[in-house]
Amino acid sequence: MGLVKGLVLRSTGSWYDVRDSRDGHIWQCRLKGKFKALGLKVTNPIAVGDYVRFEEEDETQNFGIIHEIEPRQNYVVRQSVHKSAFAHLIAANVDQAILIATLVFPRTSLGFIDRFLVAIESFRIPGVLVFNKQDLLNDEMKDFQTELMELYESLGYKCMATTAVSDEGLEEFSAVLKRKVSLLSGHSGVGKSTLVNAIAPDLDIKTQEVSTFANKGVHTTTFAEMFELEEGTFIIDSPGIKELGLADIKPEEISHYFPEMRELLNQCRYNNCRHINEPGCAVKESVMAGNIAMSRYESYLSMVGGSDNRK
Repeated sequence: MGLVKGLVLRSTGSWYDVRDSRDGHIWQCRLKGKFKALGLKVTNPIAVGDYVRFEEEDETQNFGIIHEIEPRQNYVVRQSVHKSAFAHLIAANVDQAILIATLVFPRTSLGFIDRFLVAIESFRIPGVLVFNKQDLLNDEMKDFQTELMELYESLGYKCMATTAVSDEGLEEFSAVLKRKVSLLSGHSGVGKSTLVNAIAPDLDIKTQEVSTFANKGVHTTTFAEMFELEEGTFIIDSPGIKELGLADIKPEEISHYFPEMRELLNQCRYNNCRHINEPGCAVKESVMAGNIAMSRYESYLSMVGGSDNRK
């Protein structure tokens, strides 16, 4: 019997849950021998969202052996916690990456939002920002959030405001997911699972309260996992993304992943301009003129300087 095509829904290290493309049956699969990770320096050769070809090993126990990985449309990596020279594959074949952010309890910093957007720009994946927990914002915070959403929308990122408490924005959130594979990211405690459970209660994804003591959430997701909300609509719930990938981006390339800087790069006096203290820098002039937001420029400086802005 020939190899069967399947979709990787879950990885637990050495075993993979693979959905049979013929009938939707789930197989527990392992890799056949050593796998070359398609030229990538990664700790894991297969990611959730990968299409693979596997051999049925034991039909009664639903065991299979993965022989091949299909070519990827794209992939997302984060820096490996244990091996600094290696990255860890989070997901493959993603249509969009959605960051769930909160301005309070816990607070998602602008530096973290910008770091996320730079990372997904480098993977050439469209980004969406969802500002959650509207019910916790006072008027001043709501005004600040409106300014932020206007800023990011002007850069080409879809933004929305949500809260599961009053169903605000849930219809829009559901619509943006429709018939796509979406990678959901965000600090623990921002309400990812609660939002998904509100639009797809049958999934019953595990949630945990934010610890008031530390004002940080407790990680509930250990491995990336893919869920089908309805036919053709998938979400990938990813583990904590603190290490999300600037791993392979050289400092001189970072400005290419800021859309508002990218369009000015050929206007600087020097080809190798770092946009820090060089004369005749179109990016700095645009910042001074108020055409590039100071918060974005500060995020850029932080990334170029290598300082750790992952809070």
